[in-house]
Amino acid sequence: MSLEKSLQISFAGLNAQSTRLRVIAENMANAQSGPTAPGGEPYRRKVITFKSVLDKTIGANLVKVAHIMPGKGEFERTYNPSHPAADAQGYVLMPNVNPLVEMMDMHEAQRSYEANITTIDAAKAMISRTIDLLRG
Repeated sequence: MSLEKSLQISFAGLNAQSTRLRVIAENMANAQSGPTAPGGEPYRRKVITFKSVLDKTIGANLVKVAHIMPGKGEFERTYNPSHPAADAQGYVLMPNVNPLVEMMDMHEAQRSYEANITTIDAAKAMISRTIDLLRG
């Protein structure tokens, strides 16, 4: 595999993980965003899916974001009769965001991001070393 190809694969991975981190941050920021009116829905967790795409110019499969879509799962019901969005029984629907799951996903995305950075750094070092050898 050429160094250029490995760089492009790593850059695609960085872009995908960067988008994943942005979606996770949005979920975390809205973890307590409830509805503002009775009958309204709170923030719904977003999930990201990836796909492998053949880049014919370099002849390699690259990871791309396939979809960012609403996550499945039930909203949490919290008893808060004074909330403006409370139903007749005093319950308010809260987002289906679990901060522990989001933190775990964030940690995994961060590790993947760092792995791609490490690959890019190694490829850059090899290119630099090759140039030094050609000069010498």
